Amino acid sequence: MSTSTPLRTALIGVTLAATALVPLQGTALAAPSGTDPAATATSSSSFPSSSSPSSSVSGIEDATALALARSLADPAWSREVRGAALAADSVGLTGLTGDATATAGRKLAARITEADRGVAAAKGLGSGAGSLLRVGLADASMRNRLASGAAPLVAATPSDDDGRSTFTAYDSTGAAHELALDRATDRPVYLVDIDGAKAVAKGLEVIDRTLASKGLGRTAQAAGTNPAAASGIDTTRIDSVRVSDVEEPFFKGDAEIFTLVTGFGKDGTPRVDTVEMPYLNDEDTTYYPGQVLVNWSTYKYDMADAVMMEDDGDTNYQALAKAIAAVLLTITDQGAYIPLADALLDAIPTSWWTDDPDYVDSWYTLARTSSGLRNGAAGNGWMTVSPYHVPEL
Repeated sequence: MSTSTPLRTALIGVTLAATALVPLQGTALAAPSGTDPAATATSSSSFPSSSSPSSSVSGIEDATALALARSLADPAWSREVRGAALAADSVGLTGLTGDATATAGRKLAARITEADRGVAAAKGLGSGAGSLLRVGLADASMRNRLASGAAPLVAATPSDDDGRSTFTAYDSTGAAHELALDRATDRPVYLVDIDGAKAVAKGLEVIDRTLASKGLGRTAQAAGTNPAAASGIDTTRIDSVRVSDVEEPFFKGDAEIFTLVTGFGKDGTPRVDTVEMPYLNDEDTTYYPGQVLVNWSTYKYDMADAVMMEDDGDTNYQALAKAIAAVLLTITDQGAYIPLADALLDAIPTSWWTDDPDYVDSWYTLARTSSGLRNGAAGNGWMTVSPYHVPEL
């Protein structure tokens, strides 16, 4: 999701915080008296090293939230952040600190760049991912309190998979406060998150490149060299789609959905094609994308499978692609179509189903002639599809 769209972590109503903001025992990280807030905000202890267990996306988000909170001890910088948070639902931290005029903001910029690199590494996105971290108000209902000058807290995106009913936010001294997820607070809260839609788009590019390099995905074959392209290509189009549960908790807002389409390529080798679905944000909502799901010119048989998934956070796309490739490379063409969806799902390590790519649903044996309603195998979603011929340009 781009920074112009609603913050992925926006909470619903007043369901975020706590009635009492009590510093956690033994975890207060207040700066020493007289310490320069700008220097404190950028201290090396604010960010985990690449070898640290906290170098996961969630760990980096939390360290970034702490550093940002400390930096707000600089009144001029606090006003700049407040103005940005009131002007947009969310804003990229690289741009915010890069354009800063206040000392604390300028000194924080290098650390944000470092954190962005850490996120890209943790998600297997490579060095070209660019700015990923962003910040915004947890909920629009906090705008008036922020505008009136209430001192904000800063928190990383709460995880929905650890069973906790609270999460940690920091004030400008670095002191930690435990906030409940089901009660309101009088203080506004900034949430640090990553640009999920951008991360998914970059991640699917990584999957495409990695699988193609192993002969399992999109190749460099030009459309003009494909005999099927002489008169256009046959596809299956999604006319409408709906899911009942996108596995995204209420405080994470929009889901980040993608689909992996798999079948046998023209050479009889399994292949996977990625389909980004940035519009599919909410459960129990019907969307009408008119999106091409399967390009039949790349498949040997007139059948394919589709597995719909959601990126929840710490997904490493490079590792995901390698795991998929390791399994699919063991499957050989037996001269007739066999479903590959189960093999693809089996390739994903069990540990990755915790705040990582959640399984949404799957569709087996989609045919070139499939038309109308198709229910997902898990009973969690449905789509209506139709054959769609794309004519030659």
